[in-house]
Amino acid sequence: MKTFEYDILSFPMTGKTSLSDMKNTLNAQGADGWEVVSIISSEFANVGHTVFLKRETTSNGDTA
Repeated sequence: MKTFEYDILSFPMTGKTSLSDMKNTLNAQGADGWEVVSIISSEFANVGHTVFLKRETTSNGDTA
């Protein structure tokens, strides 16, 4: 059976480079095997975006 681990990132939209920073962070997470599951706009951390990620793990809990 497949197992997964999850992470949640928050990106406040406070500056001109915020979207670029978000893209760079998500690309780095993707390189580590993380996949975006959902993105929502939120007021958490100064109106921005909350991103939910997952990646598959092995049966002993290591990253696949």
